Amino acid sequence: ESHSLVLLDNGTVVTWGNGTAVPVDLESVTAIAAGSSHDLAVKSDGTVVAWGNNTYDQTAVPSGITNATQAAAGEKHSLILRSTGAVTAWGDNSFGQTTVPTAATTNVTAIAAGYDHSLALQADGSVVAWGRNDADQTSVPAGLSNVVAIAAGAFHSLAVKSDGTVVAWGWNNGGQSTIPASLTGVTKVTGGYAFSAALKSDGTLVTWGDSTYGQGIIPSGATQVTHLAAGANHVLA
Repeated sequence: ESHSLVLLDNGTVVTWGNGTAVPVDLESVTAIAAGSSHDLAVKSDGTVVAWGNNTYDQTAVPSGITNATQAAAGEKHSLILRSTGAVTAWGDNSFGQTTVPTAATTNVTAIAAGYDHSLALQADGSVVAWGRNDADQTSVPAGLSNVVAIAAGAFHSLAVKSDGTVVAWGWNNGGQSTIPASLTGVTKVTGGYAFSAALKSDGTLVTWGDSTYGQGIIPSGATQVTHLAAGANHVLA
């Protein structure tokens, strides 16, 4: 939420901000995820390392995980995607965010976590959502299909379609779910507390929603971007 996490080319992890130090000797990392006050790392052998706040068992990695490929972290819960296409979740379950539905136990290709909700992208381009829904963040729009990428903000959800357009649903207090007109060519999206950002195929960025902390002000040098991530009120590219 108020810290940043970066995976280096050599498989090590760097963090800064209001977070917890990376475990000593953590290496061979292939994927990472940052939650509000906990972090996850997937290693090349498919195991998972977690650290930080464990009040809700969000860093208590279930035993026997040796085939993880992706990770996602919410405010107080954790998700991993296994090589089998199944999602495993642990941590706080106050809103059912770690109760993985049957539809997310096979054929999943990507995962995302909001504060208290979870998303899974299936191989057929459909999206499965579960957990907190007081802002309709898990009410996937009817007919949504051909999705190639997903992301979750605090209380909203985002999807990129194969035609490069973006669909958003959920909380919209800051305009984070109101997609800019004529936005196309998108390959990746991310969501913060009350804002959203997109990476386009030409390496440029687009943001919308709240910019109280400058999270919507794109630096002039932010071109040829290849990766995109967001905290509650900041962006990394």
